[in-house]
Formats: sequence, structure tokens, C-alpha cells
Amino acid sequence: MQNEEKMLNTALEAMIMRVNDLKNSIAAMLFKLEHEYETLNWPTFLDNFALIAGHLTSLSKLLSHDKAPNLRNLTVLPLLLSPEKDDDLMRMTEGRITTFAHDLVPNYLRTKPEPQAEQKMIQLEHKAANLAFDASQKQIAQYTKCITQVYDIAEKAREEWESEATSRTNQTQTSNNNDTQALVAAVGLGKGLKNETVQMVQSGVNPGSSNMMVGRPGSQPGAGGQVGQMGKAPSTIKTNIKAASQQQIHPYAR
Repeated sequence: MQNEEKMLNTALEAMIMRVNDLKNSIAAMLFKLEHEYETLNWPTFLDNFALIAGHLTSLSKLLSHDKAPNLRNLTVLPLLLSPEKDDDLMRMTEGRITTFAHDLVPNYLRTKPEPQAEQKMIQLEHKAANLAFDASQKQIAQYTKCITQVYDIAEKAREEWESEATSRTNQTQTSNNNDTQALVAAVGLGKGLKNETVQMVQSGVNPGSSNMMVGRPGSQPGAGGQVGQMGKAPSTIKTNIKAASQQQIHPYAR
């Protein structure tokens, strides 16, 4: 008798550990679905689902082991019922159950569905058993058609996603990294530009401005010499007028 109790306690501890692992995996998956849904991708979801499936498989193997006790032959009975708040019960159930009262024990220790749910299940089973063969085949065909359409839509969407990813991967590059770096160095540091242009840029003069003024070849910077527009020839009309004014020709002279 002591050996059986020891084996039962060991098996129950192992089951509790497996159930806690399963509960933690489900809680982590629900947390990601509620708080990380914007960044959650399909491979991560499949990894979490595979982890839950692995915990279920290990729990099933533990329950079906030869040395595991047959829980169906065991009966759970309440030893103490009290309407008062139980701190140990709250700690064991992580705050889900506060009291172990008479009105709550039937729901906590229930091994069968509620009477209303059980009656509803019996009605559905009876209806399914009395369904005609042709009607059942028709419903199966409609259900298969609906599932096939949903599968085709999902498959088409997956093919489109894969084709878009492949096209983005195989897209021809339209830029050159070396040219980009050289352009950034030329704009930011003046690297590779001519000395005259660099000096103009450093002195604050715009090389492309049409109003840029330069001194005459013979004038010194800062001496106040005459200036003119770059690239324009001196006007001959102004020269002739100036020469005529210097000779002071009388307009009525013969």
C-alpha cells in the first residue's frame, strides 16, 4: 500500500510539472497574440504552437506509461468544506479559487458535463444517427467544397507573397555604392573638386550665380578698382560717348 501511494505521489508530481509547462507555454503564446501582434510573424507562431504540441505529447506519454497509475480508478473527495477564504487554496490555484464551499465543489470536481450540455450533446448525437445517407453525403460535399475554396485562397495568397519576395530579391540594382560615397564626399567635404571651385565654396560665393563679380586683371583686391560682369565685353557705345564728351564738340560747329 505504501509503494502504491509513493508511486501515485511521484506520478502526480510529474504530471503537475508537465501541466505547468503546458500552462506556461499557452500563457506565453496568448501574451504574444495580445501584445506583440504587430511584430509577430508566422514562423514564431509555429514555433510556439510546436512547443505546446510537444508538451501535450510528453503529458500523453506520461499518462499512458505502464508505471503510471490509472487515474480512472481513483476518486477525488473533498475532505474539508468551508465558506471562508482559504489562503493556501488561493496560492495553489494562483488566485483563481478563493473558497472551497458547498455550492462550488460540484463544479470543481465535476467529471461529466453539466446536465444541460449533456442533454444537448445527446440530442445532437441522436440527430446525426438518424440522418439519411444522401443528406449526410450532401452536407459532406458542401463542407469539402467550402474547405477547398478557403485552401485555394490561402494557397494563391502564399504564391503571390513568394513571387513578390523573389522579384524583390532578383531586382537589378540601380545604384553604385562607390559613386554614392564619392558624391557624398564631394558635397560634404569638397573632395575631388577643382581648387578654384573649392575656394569659392569655402569663401561663401556661389560658383553658379550669374551675378558673381570679379575684378579687372590689373586691379588689386580691396583697392576699390572698377569691376564688371564676368564674361561680358565692354560696351563700345559707352566708349564713343565718353570720347566725344572728352573732345567737347560744339553741336553747331561747322
